Formats: sequence, structure tokens, C-alpha cells
Amino acid sequence: MRTAEFDYELPEELIAQHPVPQRDQSRLLVLERRTGKIEHCAFNQLPAFLSSNDLLVLNDSRVIPARLRALNAQTGGRFEILLLEEIDVNNWWVMMRPGKRARVGTKIRLEDCAGTSSKVEATVVETDPEGQRRLEFQGTKNIKEMLELLGEVPLPPYIAREGHEHMAEDRERYQTVFARQPGSVAAPTAGLHFTLPLLQELRSRGVAICYVTLHVGSGTFAPVKSESIAAHKMHEETYRLGQETASLINQTRQRKGRIVAVGTTALRVLETAAAQVRAGRAESTSDRE
Repeated sequence: MRTAEFDYELPEELIAQHPVPQRDQSRLLVLERRTGKIEHCAFNQLPAFLSSNDLLVLNDSRVIPARLRALNAQTGGRFEILLLEEIDVNNWWVMMRPGKRARVGTKIRLEDCAGTSSKVEATVVETDPEGQRRLEFQGTKNIKEMLELLGEVPLPPYIAREGHEHMAEDRERYQTVFARQPGSVAAPTAGLHFTLPLLQELRSRGVAICYVTLHVGSGTFAPVKSESIAAHKMHEETYRLGQETASLINQTRQRKGRIVAVGTTALRVLETAAAQVRAGRAESTSDRE
């Protein structure tokens, strides 16, 4: 399958630049598989399509303020940095723009959210074949502890922002209401439409809810450059599926209920866990007489 087969035109005027005032007022497209019938609904109608036999699986990863602004310590040239992967304390793989100016040995000084120069500096110590840089940070015990002061929410490139007037709104809305585990550089977007009252309504109807954690990584931003989909290298992402969630999934399967993964991140966790072979020993039954 060729990558070009996935190309399509999406007019810019159809890309929402701001969320709807109420999360659960977003649109919901419902496809009835048995008949092929399509309905256009609002997201707050979701409970009508689930039953007390179903299990909802949510990704509770929390987006960190992973986008940083910086200046070249020598030339004053500007950089935009996206934190990708922590190797060790103050040692991160990042994406930098413009990358060509971020050569090994380049020293940069970070700015805070108001555009004021901070005491935190970094040095480019390595590059990889994909154009990512490895930075060593100085001037702080741990750069993660400074992100609330220095970092911005890493909105997708198709959402345009000028200045900092929407920063507070973006920090709240580009985060699910059930986010608990920090580590993602992009939101698990399918979960953004849930509200706490909607989750409570689902529970009151008997729908079980459980959580997995998958931290969205650089693969979200990495373009597919190969002509063939099969030749594209997928990036690894860290996930966790706890015992309580595993038990709920198994119970739902035993009672023939539906397991509803909210978004591709939760789905990837379930697919990966189901595909793994685990060592063990048990009695096996046969239906042969």
C-alpha cells in the first residue's frame, strides 16, 4: 500500500481553531454496523449507545507543557523546542526548529511563557538520523520541574496561535478531564469530549469505566516519508495496563459485553496486550468427544 493513497484535501476553513464552549457538545458520528445507517449526534448522547454490559477504556495520560522557546546564546537566533523523550535527569531527545542551526555544541537559553530570558540553558550534544537533537539542560535540578513556568502546551501544527492570550484556555482544554499520569507530548484527543457529569451518567447507567496509560510520543508528529506504508518506521510508546483494568476487561469478555476503546491510544494498548504471549501453566479443556 502506497502512502499517497492516504492523501486527501482538507480545507483550512473546516479545521476548528478553538474547541466548542462545552466539551460534550462536540459532534458525534454514529455508524450502525448491522444496517450501515449513519446518524449525526452530539457527544453528550453517547450514553444512549452504550449498555450496562459494556466497558469503556480511557487513556489517563496527561499532556506536559513540552513546547519551549529559546535563543541561541551567541547569535540571538530563535529556536522552538519540543521535548520528546527523557533519557535521564536534564537529558532529553527533542525536536528543534530550525534544526539546521542547532548543530552539536550549540548553546541556547530558554525563555519563560512571557518571553523573558530565564536562567535555564541547554547544549546540543548529539543528533540522530531523523534530525532529532539530544539536549543537556543546565541551571535547574530537573527541567521537568520548570515546565509549568517555561513550557507551552504542544498544540498540533494545524492549530494556529499568535501571542499568549489563549495559553490558559489551551492548558485546560487540550487535556482530558480524567488525565492523571504526566508524560504525553500530545493529547489522546478522542477523550477530550468527555465531561465529569457525562462520565457520572455513564456510571449511573451501569457502564463500567477503566483506565490504561499510553504516553503519546514523537510518532504523532513524525511525517511518513516512505513511499510504502510498510517501510515506515513506527515509534515506540510507553504504556501501562494495571491489574484492575485487566480484571474488568476479562470480566466483560466473559459476560459477552462490549469493550469500547476511546481513541486509537487506548486501542493500541489493548491490541498490544492481547498480542503478547505470556508464559504459564494451566489445565486445558477440549471440546472433542
